[in-house]
Amino acid sequence: MNEEFTDFIEASGLLEYDPKIISKIYKKNPKRLFRRLWQTLIPIFVYIISVLWDKFTGRLKNKSNARFRAKELTNLLVELGPAFVKAGQALSTRPDIIPSVLLEELSELQDQLPGFDGDKAMELIEEDLNKKIDEIFLTIDKEPISAASLGQVHKAILRNGEVVAVKIQRPGLREQITLDLYIVRNIANWLKNNIGLIRSDLVALIDELGKRVFEEMDYLNEAENAERFRDFHSHNSKIAVPKIYKEITSRRVLTMEWIDGIKLTNLEGVKKLGINPDKMIEIGVQCSLEQLLEHGFFHADPHPGNLLALKDGRLCYLDFGMMSEVTRNSRSGLIQAVVHLVNKNFDKLSQDFVKLGFLSEEVNLEPIVPAFQDVFINAVELGVSKMDFKSVTDDMSGVMYKFPFKLPPYYALIIRSLLTLEGIALSVDPNFKILGAAYPYFARRLMEDPDPQLRESLKEMLFDNKRFKWDRLEDLLSNAAKQTNLNLEKLLDEVINLLFSPKGGFLRNEIVESLTNQIDSLSLNLLKNVNNYLPKSLKLNIAKGNDDIDNLILNIEPFRNFLEIIKKVPGYSIDIFLKRVPRLINEPYTKEMSLNIVKKVTERSVVRLVKIAAGANI
Repeated sequence: MNEEFTDFIEASGLLEYDPKIISKIYKKNPKRLFRRLWQTLIPIFVYIISVLWDKFTGRLKNKSNARFRAKELTNLLVELGPAFVKAGQALSTRPDIIPSVLLEELSELQDQLPGFDGDKAMELIEEDLNKKIDEIFLTIDKEPISAASLGQVHKAILRNGEVVAVKIQRPGLREQITLDLYIVRNIANWLKNNIGLIRSDLVALIDELGKRVFEEMDYLNEAENAERFRDFHSHNSKIAVPKIYKEITSRRVLTMEWIDGIKLTNLEGVKKLGINPDKMIEIGVQCSLEQLLEHGFFHADPHPGNLLALKDGRLCYLDFGMMSEVTRNSRSGLIQAVVHLVNKNFDKLSQDFVKLGFLSEEVNLEPIVPAFQDVFINAVELGVSKMDFKSVTDDMSGVMYKFPFKLPPYYALIIRSLLTLEGIALSVDPNFKILGAAYPYFARRLMEDPDPQLRESLKEMLFDNKRFKWDRLEDLLSNAAKQTNLNLEKLLDEVINLLFSPKGGFLRNEIVESLTNQIDSLSLNLLKNVNNYLPKSLKLNIAKGNDDIDNLILNIEPFRNFLEIIKKVPGYSIDIFLKRVPRLINEPYTKEMSLNIVKKVTERSVVRLVKIAAGANI
């Protein structure tokens, strides 16, 4: 058997990315490798020489020249093929590895390549599904409706009359990707060891890329992702996911329900459906946040072609090849980092980055704290809802490039996902702020989630130097109220949990002090009323004041503040408080607070009696 054909067969059989096995394949039979090296290394070598010359002559210090070289690299990657396009896209999410100018240009790298021959596509379907085309479809368009680096999509009608989209992988893709990843990995290794322009850790990045591309090339995996995504969002009547036809799906052929919809960036088309584009963006943002912070399973590639507005008002997600997961600890850690950001606690924020895996424990955080302050202070002063996400991430890119940051793969995909979503939203509303849109969801999670870490974060946000910050509670509640699925009763329970938690002692002390004042004021008013009926000879020296006996509970300052805030929340009713009276009575801290109130009122009454006996004014 031909050695080169043997390489082809071995590579095509790889179902998972393994750099050691790939290395063995091409070291054993290097003919195909040498030919591909000639096709790739010559243009890459010419490019590197030109960049090194610019660096040596100082031309790279000029921003326009640096941008020209960055654009040149983007075009070169497209010419070199799918693996290089994917590598460029992966680099576009890594501000810790490459400088900002290159980052900006690579972010424009589109996953669009010319389609391949329709007859070849039909052959591949028959080969993979082991059936003739006319056994599966009544009709199928040989011309693809779209094509990307890994495959292309054809429209077809099944024999039962259902209209479907058939995604077909490029012939020989796994073999080409395998070979190119081997070459790219070795280039990355050489760059890491010899070029200072691009930061280290490129080999690890390529290995992560290889793992993801192999997952993306497996259409059975994509089918499972789509079904898992649909299950997670089955409760949401505003989200649509195409039906997957698993019986006519294989590793290289994916058959799914045909969806007629309008891209979100086509504003006129969306409006013609009778749909407000802003509403579609709101649905997309809320769904993305739910994916990220609740399920930890999110769509990492929400570009305009993968998000469609449907005529029934639903938002449809397409293409589930690129999904990612976030652990519960990481999700809680991200929310904690936001709390520290809002509190301007940049010291703790730097520690959050260590916990989340951005910085190693050995890194000296001292110089990083003021760098964070420089990046975030102005944005935080404006308020989270007005914070420009892209501007902040651009500034953070400089910090990450300067200090020894290492982005966890999930975070790079989160940033890519949110920036893409924000870009779509900005085409609808030029004043859109994704953090402003996200904050109500964040506020609801912080108020409702029973996670112990988030309970501590809530306390940390609401207390400042042992004082309860009513303005922060009002801000959280008002933002949480923007969520249509806000559970007011659950939210109230969390506030009660906060009150009766160990850290709620300062708030309990405020209540005790305020209630003591109210009872003392009540007793003094009663004494004044009795004094009015005494003979002149027996009258006490009590100063005149307000004789009105106000509502005792509602004048306790913390209760009054809280009521003023909670009344603004949709769905408020006094009944939600009355239901919780038994719980409040049975709380252990309630007895302690009652004893403190009795003690304080008694002390004040004794002092008042002593003054009366001494004939002093009270």
